[in-house]
Amino acid sequence: MPTNPNHRVSVIIPTYNAGPEFEVLLRRLQSQSWPPEEIIVIDSASTDRTAETALQEGARVIRIAKAEFDHGGTRNYAAQQAMGDTLVFMTQDACPADAYLLERLLDALYADEDTACAYGRQLAREDADVLEKMSRESNYPPVSMRKSEADLPELGIKTFFCSNVCAAYRKAIFFERGQFDAPVLFNEDLFFAARCILNGYTVNYAAEARVIHSHNYSVVQQFRRYFDNGVSMRDNEWVYPYSAVGKAGSRLVWHQLRYLVRNRHWLWVPKLAADAGAKFLGFQLGKRYRKLPERLCVRFSMHRGIWAKLSSERR
Repeated sequence: MPTNPNHRVSVIIPTYNAGPEFEVLLRRLQSQSWPPEEIIVIDSASTDRTAETALQEGARVIRIAKAEFDHGGTRNYAAQQAMGDTLVFMTQDACPADAYLLERLLDALYADEDTACAYGRQLAREDADVLEKMSRESNYPPVSMRKSEADLPELGIKTFFCSNVCAAYRKAIFFERGQFDAPVLFNEDLFFAARCILNGYTVNYAAEARVIHSHNYSVVQQFRRYFDNGVSMRDNEWVYPYSAVGKAGSRLVWHQLRYLVRNRHWLWVPKLAADAGAKFLGFQLGKRYRKLPERLCVRFSMHRGIWAKLSSERR
């Protein structure tokens, strides 16, 4: 159990048309061994019954216009309303794998005084394809890890890796270090973790804190996702020198290819090649987005609605 039994957890979930499975997520959170003080659902004008479902399940609902959403600012706004001393950010499509998710996150977060945040392990859904399952296994291994500035020479930008699909933050440090970047297309969790690590804090990966979460992205979706990744990296020049996306990505591709060949999954090889090409092209174009017309950037982006906020910020 965490050292201090009085830690109060505020779970924050941004939503937009979360669908019928959202009720399962809320009920599993309410039945945790370390129950949350509150669940805050910040909803971007869903057109289904997401907000109503949240209210029925006892969550606190904050409604915002769809145009107001961005990955950093929306989470910051919810955090400013939170009552707990611990902020747990989740996404609407991640579901606790068991009743100990929050307890294990708090164990990792409060294991050391200098730990700023802790993130959980993501297990692929049953319907995940072979490439997605391997990606989850690579990014979220079964062994926990404590990461600090001393790991930068070996891990590079992976030192800063943290995922708001399921991550816990000490509220005091969250505000001390300036909250998430806003507006931002991508990587708000990574940039915050980077600021913490470069200022003497650590980030813990808690393999025992498990959620079920994965995506079967198409080739076009991979391109758009990595375009946004490249844009966010270019907009944060201070973290760019640590970037080793190409190296980390190539290691994963070779690992996936060897697995496919060894197990004779020949039909997946073209998909692997197409995904790898889309990711590389998207990231390279994203890094150079300032040379592209904005209307083209919007078309390339997975999060098109955020571009208006980004454009306004740059003026």
